[in-house]
Amino acid sequence: MFELTATDKNTRARRGRLKTAHGMIDTPAFMPVGTQGSVKAMSPRELREVNAQIILGNTYHLFVRPGLDVIKHFGGLHQFMNWDGPILTDSGGYQVFSLAKLRKITEEGVAFQNHLDGTPTFMSPEIAMEIQAGLGSDIAMVLDECPPWPCDYDYAAKSLEMTLRWAERCKAEANRHAGEGNVQRSTSNVQRPTPESSRQMVFGIVQGSAFEDLRRSGAQALAAMDFDGYAIGGVSVGEPEAEMMQAVEWSEPHLPENKPRYAMGLGTPPQLLELIARGMDMFDCVLPTRLARNGTAFTAGGTLNLKNAEFAMQKEPIEEGCICPACRDFTRGYIRHLIKAEEILGLRLITIHNLHFYLDLMERARRAIAEGTFADLRAQFVAGYKTRGASPELP
Repeated sequence: MFELTATDKNTRARRGRLKTAHGMIDTPAFMPVGTQGSVKAMSPRELREVNAQIILGNTYHLFVRPGLDVIKHFGGLHQFMNWDGPILTDSGGYQVFSLAKLRKITEEGVAFQNHLDGTPTFMSPEIAMEIQAGLGSDIAMVLDECPPWPCDYDYAAKSLEMTLRWAERCKAEANRHAGEGNVQRSTSNVQRPTPESSRQMVFGIVQGSAFEDLRRSGAQALAAMDFDGYAIGGVSVGEPEAEMMQAVEWSEPHLPENKPRYAMGLGTPPQLLELIARGMDMFDCVLPTRLARNGTAFTAGGTLNLKNAEFAMQKEPIEEGCICPACRDFTRGYIRHLIKAEEILGLRLITIHNLHFYLDLMERARRAIAEGTFADLRAQFVAGYKTRGASPELP
């Protein structure tokens, strides 16, 4: 289901292809975030136009609203949101730990009051997988605990041990849904035969906070469970960038070469290239859509705050040479006017541009890996990105 097609001789960068029930994904790949069944400000048609291969949905948010019964009534998440490409669903663990008003973590799962109306809710590893089976996503994530940063070693160790036990339960529940003879059972108990390439894949999540031995043992334990892919979680939760990169470096060598690796919730454009250089294949991040709603556009030279007065009279596109619809048809001056006037079109145009920028960067990385020029792309891009933060030491 995953094959490597090229590797970089100077770094850990790799190019591959991941086969899912709803299409092939070329990696490295960026996944636009569609938390509540929608990538903010974007229609499915516009996502296809900027060459999005896969999008991300969130189990917690969709479970809370509109609810699994509603989505099942419409035939699953793909049909509900009219997206025919692959979907990855996060288990909702991070949202439970970061958004829930009150929560209590036990071995069985998490009891919490949801962030919308405080309704008492319970999520266990089995329930998380049951919900994702009902959503019908192509890739489901295990339920994990994302420890806060910073945290002490004992807390991180106990959290990791429970996360690994939860991972085993998630895999057992996923196997129960798949059933013998590769028959997948939905939450409505309707069985349907599916080919191996069409079944819902399950990714494990490496935790371990900022401790090398925990990251190593967590990755090794998950690899032994033989998941379809592996994510590195608990990063970009407030720690310095160097520590974030270190967590990836500690985990990656212990993950199988023949399975995809997913760096969760990351990052800025230079960070993505640095993570590709460290062997990561898949990424998601809210930055391109969230910053767009504040008037900020990504370019190869850094970010532009189009609210600024300097752009009022500029006839250039957001970025010269960009072929996205926003840059083809509109000027910086006009887009600034829309943002200042609080016209929805302005934030939509910047969102289109930002997602195109991220997705095009992934295409450039894939091409460079295949051509043996990734090191040049990485060095030139990171050096030219003026607004980036302090870069970590390169491997």
